[in-house]
Amino acid sequence: MNKLIKKILYILFMLILISIISFLAIHAAPNSFFGAGELNPNMTEEAIAALKAVYGLDKPLLKQYTDWVVNIFSLNFGISFVTGQDVSAEILKRLPVTLIMNITALVAVFVISLYLGIKAALNYEKKSDYIIRQISLISFSMPSFYLSLLFIIFFSLTLNLFPIAGLHSIEPKEGFSYYLDMAWHLVLPVGVMIFVGLGSMIIYIRSLTLEILKSDYYYFALSRGLKKKELLRYYIFPNLFPPIITLLGLSLPGLIGGSVILEAIFGIEGMGQLFYMSAMSRDYPIIMGTLMITAFLTLLGNMIADLLLLKLNPYMTRE
Repeated sequence: MNKLIKKILYILFMLILISIISFLAIHAAPNSFFGAGELNPNMTEEAIAALKAVYGLDKPLLKQYTDWVVNIFSLNFGISFVTGQDVSAEILKRLPVTLIMNITALVAVFVISLYLGIKAALNYEKKSDYIIRQISLISFSMPSFYLSLLFIIFFSLTLNLFPIAGLHSIEPKEGFSYYLDMAWHLVLPVGVMIFVGLGSMIIYIRSLTLEILKSDYYYFALSRGLKKKELLRYYIFPNLFPPIITLLGLSLPGLIGGSVILEAIFGIEGMGQLFYMSAMSRDYPIIMGTLMITAFLTLLGNMIADLLLLKLNPYMTRE
């Protein structure tokens, strides 16, 4: 319990520190959102001042920050400069589809990489090891935007199996068909995410497994005549999970901003596309809201990884 309290306090401290740095960095950036309005001859200084007053930009910087931090605790990230909508509502509207895409891809990458990485290591320098290594190298070197175009050309234009872009068909669906239609539209982007993510994970798991296979305790287990399933369950998996869990914990920030390119190519209105468009239009409230959520996920992922590692190994005292 003490470790959990320390982790929560650490997260709060880091969020405050990140918020200060992000807030100062964004306000120090040139070409603010109101820059175009200031250059517009039809916009008077009074109109620009009124707009800044609406968004609280006429206050001192310290006052702006303290007001923003107080609002964060009620999940109020302000009002979008571009749309005039509540930032929290904008984020909540786009967050589910991005989380669905990235969580599905993350789970699939973990399962497939675990199987192929261990299989390659157990068949070291054999044909299956060579094939898996080639697949991982192709995956590691394949740009996601290029693979997306190949998928669209082959599966959408040539075979006409999946839609080119969007989340839903032109004709609206209802009930369970609505979710099936959305899943059908997400097959290609999620497939791209899975294939691109496999390469580095397979190589990593294969390398870890080879180290385990060279260890003394594994040779001792082999000398006892244990079956393959027992070797996997008691010797390989327990030693693979800690580093993999740490790596997956660090992958959580990608659940929000990791699919910017794919969302743009496939026309999916998710968090990645929202952050990109906000950065281009200097929409500070949405940028800050997205940054804080990403920072929170990063810290939360580290905490969950630490707690899982502590559960797997009670003698571990990571601080």
